[in-house]
Amino acid sequence: MGEQHDDKNVKLPFFGFPILWPFIKKYKKTMIWMITLGFLVSGVDAIYPLFNRYAINHFIGEKTLDTLPYFIIGYVLMAAVQAALNMKNVTDCTKMEMYTNRDLRNSAFSHLQELSLSYYNQNSVGYIHARVMSDSGKIGELVSWRTMDLVWWGSYILIVLVVMLVTNWKLALLVIALLPVAVLLVTLFQKKLLKLNRSVREMNSTITADINEGITGVKSMKTLVVEDKMGRHFNEDTREMYRRSVKTTHYSAMMTATITLMSAIALSIVLWKGGEMTTAKVMEIGTLSIFMSYALGMIDPIQGIISAISGIIAVQVNIERYTRLINTEGEVYDRPDVVEKYGDTFEPKRENWEPLNGEIEFRDVTFHYPDGEEKVLEHFNLLVPQGTNVAIVGETGAGKSTLVNLVCRFFEPTEGQVLIDGRDARDRSLQWLHSNLGYVLQTPHLFSGTIRDNLRYGKPDATDDEILRAIHLVSADFILEKMKDGLDTEIGEGGDFLSTGEKQLLSIARALLADPAILILDEATSSIDTVTEKAIQHAISTAIENRTSFMIAHRLSTIVNADVILVVSEGKIIERGTHKQLMKAKGAYYELYTRQYEELVVNNEIG
Repeated sequence: MGEQHDDKNVKLPFFGFPILWPFIKKYKKTMIWMITLGFLVSGVDAIYPLFNRYAINHFIGEKTLDTLPYFIIGYVLMAAVQAALNMKNVTDCTKMEMYTNRDLRNSAFSHLQELSLSYYNQNSVGYIHARVMSDSGKIGELVSWRTMDLVWWGSYILIVLVVMLVTNWKLALLVIALLPVAVLLVTLFQKKLLKLNRSVREMNSTITADINEGITGVKSMKTLVVEDKMGRHFNEDTREMYRRSVKTTHYSAMMTATITLMSAIALSIVLWKGGEMTTAKVMEIGTLSIFMSYALGMIDPIQGIISAISGIIAVQVNIERYTRLINTEGEVYDRPDVVEKYGDTFEPKRENWEPLNGEIEFRDVTFHYPDGEEKVLEHFNLLVPQGTNVAIVGETGAGKSTLVNLVCRFFEPTEGQVLIDGRDARDRSLQWLHSNLGYVLQTPHLFSGTIRDNLRYGKPDATDDEILRAIHLVSADFILEKMKDGLDTEIGEGGDFLSTGEKQLLSIARALLADPAILILDEATSSIDTVTEKAIQHAISTAIENRTSFMIAHRLSTIVNADVILVVSEGKIIERGTHKQLMKAKGAYYELYTRQYEELVVNNEIG
């Protein structure tokens, strides 16, 4: 499967702010509060040393405690204000992150529901999952914590510089002279650390993939006796992870040591020159304490700002990838006039939906898949009257699903029309069509939850009696009989507590419960043993009566009574007719049928 992995660049002005604004504007009050509180908190942090100056100059320098009670009250009040501001600020940041994450993920998930099947054919599950979860998470951090870091550290440095310049501009200039050097060193380390951290994350992803492969492929691994090979491969990856992590830690430690050194140099300059000024009585000792506090605390904010800017730049990749997802247009979609009349996926106008009878016509249809150029169908015509049972057969990989994909509007014809009840399928909504379809996949898929929950996906308001009737129709009563909780039985993730045959029977019951006008069985009996297959054949025969149906069949014995059989080879229909007509013609169908019959005889599956 070729993956459509974002080869085009998306321009993101102002760090993607215009793109993110629709997700932020609903919470602009929270955002304004968050930024305002960031300024206030940094202001409180920056003026704390002024309390120390007053205490040193007044209580120690003047040797008096006359204002001590007021000082203590003021100090405690300042601490309380700082605690309250911090608590409110953290709460607002968390809210902003969660709000943004929620809306980004809801928007992405909703958009994914509207994309064509071709998008899922061209992009892996892991890739899509990363866009919805990981990228949106990073963007949420950008909007909240990275923005807050930039506001807090930036305003702190600004306030500190102003206080130092106002207090003693000569000493302030000496400290400020070190800032460019500190900025350069921290930037170089940050750039290297960013690269190293990215390599560690990549290695972590590789190890995660190894673990996933080792768990999901455990049966193949054991039967192929490759445990030792897989173990060696995993050990190599973990050793590389160790090597990269140690290197990252080494550079991080070097940066920490460099920051400590720069702080020590700044403090030394302050003590040297500030000490001279204090000795000469040009500056009070309390003022010297301010500069000592700021000298020790200036480098960390610089690192914080550079780290925040690096984080913002790094998140641009996440914004670009997320933007590409939500800007991707489905290749199959409803026209504006159709949406106006019939509604869309999330707001259907069911009152305008006409009944679907089930007549389907392929009129001069030419088709090739979006990611291919070879024509699968060319000037193809076929009329399927209401209630007709169409079987589609052919070798594995022959292209049997093409017709079904066009009927379901998973893809649109390249040329020509697919008509449903005499009207072009594009004249009515996808939701209208899909609500009238019953689709049973070759590989059955059940959702986590109970048996009742799963069957109600076919009909949300179904009663227990209707559910039991559908289960009985496919001869699946034995499943409930062995379950002590009956319909309330939890079936596990993907129905893992059931056998493949049991899952298939329940998926067929789910499709029949919806009472669709068009029923599609995509090799629905290929995953079921012969005994189970025979048990459901009568139920399927009953279910397709007076209902248009398409059966993609592997076992040809299951479709001998079909009204029309289409034989597909290399993506093209090479034969059509009834079982008797095709057997009499002794063509491709005849060869497939006789070969399969001989295999069944050899395997003693028939008498």
